[in-house]
Amino acid sequence: MTGFSRRVEQVSISGIREVFEAAGEDAINLGLGQPDFPTPEHARQAAVEAIQAGEVDAYTSNKGTEELREAIAAKHKRDNDLDVDPGDIIATSGGSEALHIALEAHVDEGQEVIFPDPGFVSYDALTHLAGGTPRPVPLREDLTMAPETVEEAITDDTAAFVVNSPANPTGAVQSPEDMRAFARIADEHDVLCISDEVYEHQVFEGEHRSPAEFSDTGNVVVVNACSKAYSMTGWRLGWVTGATDRIERMLRVHQYAQACASAPAQYAAEAALSGPQDQVSEMRDAFQERRDVLLDGLDEMGLDCPTPKGAFYAMPKVPDGWVDEVIDRGVVVVPGDAFGEHGAGYARISYATDMETLKEAIDIMADATAAVR
Repeated sequence: MTGFSRRVEQVSISGIREVFEAAGEDAINLGLGQPDFPTPEHARQAAVEAIQAGEVDAYTSNKGTEELREAIAAKHKRDNDLDVDPGDIIATSGGSEALHIALEAHVDEGQEVIFPDPGFVSYDALTHLAGGTPRPVPLREDLTMAPETVEEAITDDTAAFVVNSPANPTGAVQSPEDMRAFARIADEHDVLCISDEVYEHQVFEGEHRSPAEFSDTGNVVVVNACSKAYSMTGWRLGWVTGATDRIERMLRVHQYAQACASAPAQYAAEAALSGPQDQVSEMRDAFQERRDVLLDGLDEMGLDCPTPKGAFYAMPKVPDGWVDEVIDRGVVVVPGDAFGEHGAGYARISYATDMETLKEAIDIMADATAAVR
């Protein structure tokens, strides 16, 4: 009888999903990393027009339409001061696929991948699926990843390390000095730096900088998506960009696993990236206001929380039993250890919900805090 691969047996269903299933139907969901804003109307309309014109009935280029890749290149010039060749971009089925093909193309059996702990759940799982060995590293007190910690973890077996700023689940933003150091590490040690920049537009304090700005060797690959910046999680449109030889190898994985990203989503993404950017700043301002309300609430509860400077997550330290008590009272939060061993004793709270609901959830969390103390 055919069994199951060792790679897939090392991966389990996300702890985030387990929390959702345990919660009641009427629970307030502060566990979901999804903006509560609509996709910009001009992006929706671009997809509608492309569908009505019969422009989405066939495969696009494996890399994506030329117009979309030109829009992505223009975005990198506008936002990151990076000159990116549209030929060195692959449009993917969300940032998740971009991460997947980056690891598949660069990690051999048993090679190590370094990533933050606590960190996004996909880093560990996708490393296993690529046949690699996860090497999570602990974070600083402010929940940023120290370059020296990454450098100390590098061995002869290291294939890549992942940088995520702003970060899921912590909301931490790496400094420009950190990003310069990550680029230096990639260059000097000749290892790949995978920079996950999906939350780049949700920065409240500091600034977003990409290690690609500082690399001279082509050892940085950038993963990004429309999901968070334009509230397009359901459209599943991301991309990866890097040196030509790296893109060619990632394309080999992408063309067999996916062929091409969804054609309607490509037209919507092109419009989102090229059109008015007002909603991006409006969302950022709203998230910052919600963050401040949540931080005030956590402080009144007596819970210590490193200030999240970006994304839309907070990760307070919580007492034993706190997560279960909060969930039992009807608010979904995610236990920190769902994001790695060093997440134990924390909880991740997403404030990608409306202010009225957030305030209601804060009151419930305050009652839960009092109950477990």
